[in-house]
Amino acid sequence: MEPKIGISADNLAKVAHALNSILADEYILYTKTRNAHWNVEGPDFHTKHLFFENQYEQLDEIMDSVAERIRSLGHYAPATLKSFLELTHLSEVLHSKNDGAGFITELLNDHESVIIRLREYINVFANDLKDLGTSDYVTGLMETHEKMAWMLRSHLK
Repeated sequence: MEPKIGISADNLAKVAHALNSILADEYILYTKTRNAHWNVEGPDFHTKHLFFENQYEQLDEIMDSVAERIRSLGHYAPATLKSFLELTHLSEVLHSKNDGAGFITELLNDHESVIIRLREYINVFANDLKDLGTSDYVTGLMETHEKMAWMLRSHLK
């Protein structure tokens, strides 16, 4: 059954498509953070291992939330690795060393890329697609990524 929430079906489809891309970015970032958690090496192993665990747990909650937002708009969330790779703007390219600083730099770059993309969507959702709810939702998501990026950035000082 199609939601009747004051947003045209065409706009709902456009919002859902954009959220599909956001979900794909979140999934790739989650996977890369899991990789850092599993494979980090060095004298600060234990600290970084736990730090990355905290970050991927946050990303897991974000993924679920984005998928549920898509469903609440009457669309289906992508749920295959192939679809995530087709929809993401992030790269799976990994650095060559498994040290904490390398992983942190890579993940920080991805978070900042996601932040920029989310910031671009805020006004599009609100003004162009008339979906203030998703605009507000994405604003909160952006703020979460800003905090996660700050935590990563603080390790590099």
